[in-house]
Amino acid sequence: MTTAPHPAYLVSAEVAEALESGRPVVALESTIISHGLPRPRNHEAAKEFEQILRDADVTPATIAVLDGIPQIGLDCDGLRRIAEEDLAKASVRDLPMLAAVGASGATTVAATAHLASLAGVRVFATGGLGGVHRGAGTTFDESADLCTLAVTPVTVVSAGVKSVLDIAATLERLETLSVPVVGYRTTVFPSFWLTESAYTIDWSVESAAQVAAIMRSQDALGHGQGIVVANPIPREQQWDPTEHDRVLIEALAAADVAGMHGKAVTPFLLSYIVHASEGRSLEVNLDLARNNVRLAAQIAIEWSALG
Repeated sequence: MTTAPHPAYLVSAEVAEALESGRPVVALESTIISHGLPRPRNHEAAKEFEQILRDADVTPATIAVLDGIPQIGLDCDGLRRIAEEDLAKASVRDLPMLAAVGASGATTVAATAHLASLAGVRVFATGGLGGVHRGAGTTFDESADLCTLAVTPVTVVSAGVKSVLDIAATLERLETLSVPVVGYRTTVFPSFWLTESAYTIDWSVESAAQVAAIMRSQDALGHGQGIVVANPIPREQQWDPTEHDRVLIEALAAADVAGMHGKAVTPFLLSYIVHASEGRSLEVNLDLARNNVRLAAQIAIEWSALG
């Protein structure tokens, strides 16, 4: 007797219906909920991000792997699970292993973009994009987010990349991979907690409709890459730059003393920063995520209007 195989992935009825009827849909990652926010704030945030989309008449598609099956669109119990259970952090390469053993995982930007694209979801809101890590010239430590976007036609709205990464190298890699980067009402690349970094970008847009037009042109030209929309947090909501710079220097020094390397570096730095800032960095994280979800909703609406 043979056992019927699990489906490769499942699209919720709500998301499937929205896609079939051409209504706007926005993908949301689960790693920010499972690994990026403390409990129970993470569950509250997961519900809030979805509600922001629903209030704009956009269907949310939070993505995660539950019991070995990638889910594009979660029900209330699924949202609870990604907030309360200790889930693996799952990138694209981890999806087959999770499926084989029936395990659950919270999807990174790379895995979320990959699964969203499989389902036909073209717009994705996250907090910050992964990038090239400091010292990557010797460690070769680079997020899979970048190479995934090189082959995945999904528009990702993010507040740049975290300042713990090598922003200049990240922008160089995106250029090499032919991934368009456009600033939303800015020509300065944001650095997650801060509105600006020291680096400029070539292109900017003034409206969500312009982003949708870029998406349409990219499709018409046969490009298979994603698009990064760099959406800076409003200046009045950014972390105090002086405190940011001081805490970042302390965090990098602490990581060196602790001998952190590889995948352990970023979680160590982010945990250090949250504690050293007494939670102020976390509040900025939530503000910028909300800001990105709102912009993603506008882009999805304009993309839907193009048919």
